[in-house]
Amino acid sequence: MSHLLRTSRLFAWLFLTGLSVAVIVGSGFYLYLRPGLPPVEQLLDIKLQTPLRVYSKDNRLIAEFGEKRRAPITIEQIPTIQLQAFLAAEDSRFYEHFGVDIKGLVRAAIELISTGSIQSGGSTITMQVAKNYFLSRDRTFIRKFNEILLAVQIERELEKDEILELYLNKIYLGNRAYGIAAAARVYYNKPVNELSLAQMAMLAGLPKAPSAYNPLANPQRAMQRRDWILGRMKELAYISPTAYDLAIQAPLTATYNATETEVDADYVAEMARAEMVRRFGEEAYTDGYSVTLTVDSKEQQTATDALRSGLEAYDRRHGFRGAIGKLDADTLAGGDLARAMLNYPRVESLMPAAITEINDDKGEAHAYVRRFGPAIIPFETMQWARRYRTENLTGPKPEKASDVVSVGDVVYVRVDELPKVPDTPDDAEQTVDQDPASVQPIRASLMQVPKAEGALISIEAKTGAIQALAGGYSFGQSKYNRAIQAKRQPGSTFKPFLYLSALESGKTPATIYNDAPIVFDDSELETAWRPQNSSGQFYGPTPLREALYRSRNLVSIRLLRDLGIPQMLDYLDQLKVPTENMPKDLSLSLGSGQLSPMELARGLAVIANGGYDVEPFLIQSITDVDGKDIYLAPEVILCERNCGTNDLEPETSTDDTLESTLTMTEESAPKTRVMRRLADERSVYILHSMLRDVVKRGTGRRALALGRDDIAGKTGTTNEQRDTWFAGFNHNLATTVWVGFDQPAPLGRREFGASTALPIWIDYMKVALDGAPSAFMPRPNGIVNIRINPETGRRARPGEEGAFEIFKEEDAPAPLTEEDERPGRTHGNGDDLSRQIF
Repeated sequence: MSHLLRTSRLFAWLFLTGLSVAVIVGSGFYLYLRPGLPPVEQLLDIKLQTPLRVYSKDNRLIAEFGEKRRAPITIEQIPTIQLQAFLAAEDSRFYEHFGVDIKGLVRAAIELISTGSIQSGGSTITMQVAKNYFLSRDRTFIRKFNEILLAVQIERELEKDEILELYLNKIYLGNRAYGIAAAARVYYNKPVNELSLAQMAMLAGLPKAPSAYNPLANPQRAMQRRDWILGRMKELAYISPTAYDLAIQAPLTATYNATETEVDADYVAEMARAEMVRRFGEEAYTDGYSVTLTVDSKEQQTATDALRSGLEAYDRRHGFRGAIGKLDADTLAGGDLARAMLNYPRVESLMPAAITEINDDKGEAHAYVRRFGPAIIPFETMQWARRYRTENLTGPKPEKASDVVSVGDVVYVRVDELPKVPDTPDDAEQTVDQDPASVQPIRASLMQVPKAEGALISIEAKTGAIQALAGGYSFGQSKYNRAIQAKRQPGSTFKPFLYLSALESGKTPATIYNDAPIVFDDSELETAWRPQNSSGQFYGPTPLREALYRSRNLVSIRLLRDLGIPQMLDYLDQLKVPTENMPKDLSLSLGSGQLSPMELARGLAVIANGGYDVEPFLIQSITDVDGKDIYLAPEVILCERNCGTNDLEPETSTDDTLESTLTMTEESAPKTRVMRRLADERSVYILHSMLRDVVKRGTGRRALALGRDDIAGKTGTTNEQRDTWFAGFNHNLATTVWVGFDQPAPLGRREFGASTALPIWIDYMKVALDGAPSAFMPRPNGIVNIRINPETGRRARPGEEGAFEIFKEEDAPAPLTEEDERPGRTHGNGDDLSRQIF
């Protein structure tokens, strides 16, 4: 008995000693590690890495930037059954333990011993929160001890629901999806509250091993994991046996769903992204900013489509340049066309296709289209494909399909009727492992990627808000944004600035100038200059109104000579049209300087709105991850005189203005942006009238197709048709289109602004102005209508043929005298008229 007592005492002392040592060691670790643990309060301030999202002004998603897909939500937005699915999978005693689940650790150990694997895991949700937010993933004892200590600390300072919400927004669930909301979209393209029980269980199975249990990568293992979780939910009485039986029989429904952008607007998205990174650095990609732009989704999509359609139409007029590649007979016979086609990129809606057979009797070619498989290309879609020789010359019209393509040719096509294909990540090939013989052929049209490029900018004239912008045919093919980066000669679209300067200098629409040959021996031009009209003809004495709507070059040159080049450059500075790339010779009158399409569009908007300054802007508002506005674009005020000085008044470029406003918080940013008058309103009003004649009677007559009477504008074509333009507007909206090659080259002698740029402008404005009432500039005071003799520009005598013209009161023709009204009396001195003309 005494021996037993002594033995018992020994074991007791050993136990107490071991316990004491354990407590001392544990306390030592705690005291050693505690100072390095982060404060739990940081959890409440942590910004989850949430991507930058860009929206149109009507709340359509344009783009998403960021490595992690995440859409943080509150626990109240998550269905209870979804919460229970995660608890069943990860931590069924979450609401009972203090951060560390002793029973869970024991259960995990038993599972490991009995089955060789752990189904339920030993870490609690709180421990996973500690690891995900604060700790590394190193598999070390120190890291695990830190995790336990931090989990206990988190449990002491946060509510259970707060911890669970943090967990469900942070966890990685595969395919770049972070958090439950993002995963629901990626795998099922649904919000969390619309998932079925089986889908909820599938997502709950992902945290343990996002790759091993991924329903896309390992569907069989994912189903096993899902079914185990459903069993646990039934065992824990989260679901009924009936619900379990139905869910267990549900098929695998997960597919990959990339973020669905709703507007094709890559160029404006890139402009917004670059601006956000410039202002916020790399945090722009992770801090959950949402940027709302000024563009309208419908107008923006129309601009993108109109530009592509116009460039394709130009390209077809100049013939087919041939195949982009060639497949040998072995590749065609090998049946592995899907892999061979991976070498040829898709360009927007144009897909590469290999010609596999030509049947001239049936009038068709057979092809294998990347991603879609077998296709038939009817010959009628090839009839445009005359062989390209030069920009001015094409071959004969093809008579049959074999005149255009050969077997093995790789060409671009547009699929006319999309087949039903399964969803896959990004640009993965649908048909790589598919038997071509088992696929129903689709119908496609022969196309080619245009070499010509273009740009379209549409600006709300009274505010400067960009309504639509397209910087090229394909952002994927070229990131170069021609709308803001290309510096090109504006040609005759420059003439409105010249004529506006003339009107402000006392000239009138009735002022006569001679459209006659002229030769300049100018040292600045190095050689003799013999300018011509585009027609090569000369038309004699011409009123300025007619000279503008018929785009008479010789009149513009004489007009600039009278005004003076320094005065014209000063006037451009007054209008804030950049002059650093403007020539200081008479070629300036023909638009030989250089402007970007945006700079020209901005100048046009100044004319459109009646002469007020315009600062184009793209960002309407910026909100943070909590939905709080951190920037709102100032309200624009058009100021006639006595403008205040406390409001935002841009003195520099548009980019500088945008930068200065974004550095301000919503509280400190100016509420208004004052736009001062830059041009005399009466001169602008008269210019509107003259530019409307460009559409009614001149080079812009195609725009009459819009059926509107408020449209004004100007075509532009430079030497050798290297740049073609149309800049048009009504009082509310100014839109400019440019077409040309990135490396300046002739577009073809039959190509002008009216044939290349104007059709694009019409296609866009047809939608942009749909349903909008006519918008004319209000007639200002000091304007008079006078009946004149168009040949002389003077008042018409009684009984003489004449036409009404508008003038500023002080510039109106002198009243007729009694002597002038006598029959047969001529107007004034012939020498005076001669000097005016020549």
